[in-house]
Amino acid sequence: MEKSSIKEEQQLDRILIKNLVLKNVTGVDSWQRLKSQPVVISVWLYTDITAAGDSDIVTNSIHYGHVTKGITKLAETGTFKSLEALAHAVVRLCCVHFGAVRTMVKVEQPKALLHASASGVILSRAKVDFEGIEGETLGDVSGLGREDEVFVKDLRLHAIIGVNPWEREEKQVVVINLTIYPSPLASNKSEESKSHNLRTIVRVLTRHIESSGYKTVEAFAVVVARIALEKCHVRKIRVRIEKPSAILFADASGIEVTRDQVWLNRVREEEKKAGRVFVHRSVEDAAAKEIPASYAHTAFIALGSNVGDRVNNIYQALDMLENNCNSIVLDTSFLYETPPMYYTDQPAFLNGACKVVTSLEPLALLSKLKEVENNLGRTAGIRNGPRPIDLDILFYNDILLNTEKLTIPHLALHEREFVLWPLCDIAKDMEHPKLYKTCGQLLSQLLKVTAESEEGNLKIDKVIPIQNKMWRWKDKTYVMGILNTTPDSFSDGGKCVDVEKAVAAAERMKEEGADIIDIGGMSTRPGADDNFPEEEEIARVVPVIEKLRKNGFTLPISIDTFRASVAEAAVKAGASVINDISGGSRDPAMLSVMAKYKVPVCLMHMRGDAKTMMSKENTTYENDDVVEDVSIELYSLIQRAISAGVYRWNIIADPGVGFAKTPKQDFEILRHLGEIVSGPDSLLEGFPSLMGPSRKKFIGSATGVQEAEKRSFGTAGAVAASVAGGANIIRVHDVRPMWEVIQVCDSVWKRSQ
Repeated sequence: MEKSSIKEEQQLDRILIKNLVLKNVTGVDSWQRLKSQPVVISVWLYTDITAAGDSDIVTNSIHYGHVTKGITKLAETGTFKSLEALAHAVVRLCCVHFGAVRTMVKVEQPKALLHASASGVILSRAKVDFEGIEGETLGDVSGLGREDEVFVKDLRLHAIIGVNPWEREEKQVVVINLTIYPSPLASNKSEESKSHNLRTIVRVLTRHIESSGYKTVEAFAVVVARIALEKCHVRKIRVRIEKPSAILFADASGIEVTRDQVWLNRVREEEKKAGRVFVHRSVEDAAAKEIPASYAHTAFIALGSNVGDRVNNIYQALDMLENNCNSIVLDTSFLYETPPMYYTDQPAFLNGACKVVTSLEPLALLSKLKEVENNLGRTAGIRNGPRPIDLDILFYNDILLNTEKLTIPHLALHEREFVLWPLCDIAKDMEHPKLYKTCGQLLSQLLKVTAESEEGNLKIDKVIPIQNKMWRWKDKTYVMGILNTTPDSFSDGGKCVDVEKAVAAAERMKEEGADIIDIGGMSTRPGADDNFPEEEEIARVVPVIEKLRKNGFTLPISIDTFRASVAEAAVKAGASVINDISGGSRDPAMLSVMAKYKVPVCLMHMRGDAKTMMSKENTTYENDDVVEDVSIELYSLIQRAISAGVYRWNIIADPGVGFAKTPKQDFEILRHLGEIVSGPDSLLEGFPSLMGPSRKKFIGSATGVQEAEKRSFGTAGAVAASVAGGANIIRVHDVRPMWEVIQVCDSVWKRSQ
């Protein structure tokens, strides 16, 4: 604001109405019920009271009694979708109807959030902001809109926080105050002011805070601010965190930080240069696809098929989305095989969901989706009946739309498990703008309802399509047989360099119970040469794959390589899975090959190469926490793959025991495998996992067996631990004995479920 206007403002007086308590329907209450709630309104009206002060006549000023009656009538007879909407209505009333030069209003809702004393909004507007404006105004004429605040007051949660040993033992109360600055004016943006749902923001932050264990309030506050900026997409936030129990003779100790998107972008750039990744980074933030400026809308689309080649139908639909529908696919869910609903006399469906950005308006997007369905053979038939492809718009930005042709959000979204399961993979914390619950809450609520019904929960299987078959991760632990066509592998080098011997070995492993054969043409043991010509590696593996397929070999074949050219040649020869020990990081072309061929991929964690991975540098993990670092780094590899176009349902994660890890660290991975792949706050939640402990050095370190080929009994123990930890695929040399171990383990941990 210019100096002259500041001087003019200083000459104005203020009329105050403090803590006016009214009843009003504003959004939903803390239990998400649409009902009347108390609101507390305070108003400051800026005006010149000189005439009233000189004459002692109240009509020469703004009568606070009239203002109170006006606000009461407005609040108690109207229904508002949010506190911001109510605050905008009050500030307009004061400036336009009562003639205040400027008005500041604070609207507070006590107990609006279960664990906070209140939430609210503070707005300031001048009379000039409303000239020629009928509805809400940004406050851009006066510049006062920069000062808008949305706040959460005294959010009381429990967390591990502190450096002292006793503070690490038990959770203590922390009190958090959040102030969000929603106005685009503060960041010189021309877009509309964004309405933030505090309930959703608090849910996201609460889940992190109550599972965290920070030593300093400084780190605690900065991370809370970052998650709000990154996952909740606020523009600017102030976070104050207090520890009431920290100092005996003080009410609290704490810290206050303010962060914005400018800070976040700078930090991200620094992390990118340093090769680091923030733990709670979201998928969309890793997007590498070039997005035209006109693709300004975000939509979530449900995918379904139960006629013909279901997988191919979905793949073709996704291709058409990008090629024919002015859309770019940013992310996909996992795939689920689900029983039919409504009309049940039909085959099972394959269901998923995708997140897209598009330049099309909702009805235009719907029209394009119908074209895709028609092109893939969908015809008019029984309602909810069989169809080669079904595409439904679930969400579009955060709009509510209800027309004869289209309803957004999708009308039946909340009653369909086959929609909510995949939607939660990519939008778990997204709030339904009409039902006021996140997708995760809607699914949890639906599961409780169906569990208590006569039919019980539906049988819904998370699946991965491998070589025209569906692998159901809940059914069993799959056995991957190792076939090395190398002269120098650590335990079986030189045994299968001959094509006929390799083919015979694959056939034998199939008879012994293998579900998939992993063929590798390069040794990646510590110290091995992993820089020999790609042509030589291709010559080692492709003839074996071709011969197996020519002989009618029916098992899936995985190609074990980090080279894109080798992977591509192997897939063309008949391989159906790519297993990359570098997680797609060593060859810049690998991720595009994975995306192009749409085959399942195993992404493994490692550091360095065969010669350097066991160095002190590569086996040193931050805070000596190999579990957390491996999770973060593997998560980063997955984000890169998704951003390159690899479908989420095609990704298998491998923590990489034996690679860039000491024996002690390998046992840590094995000990905490369950936390890594399926813990309550796991970064890898939902992703199937592969473990390859067979004959590794860490087994010899525990058993004293130096010869790798003689480590079968130790391997059996590691295999059992892997299954107990939730591994979905076990990669082994000795197929039959390990198959038997897995059958016993599955009988204990999987088939009893």
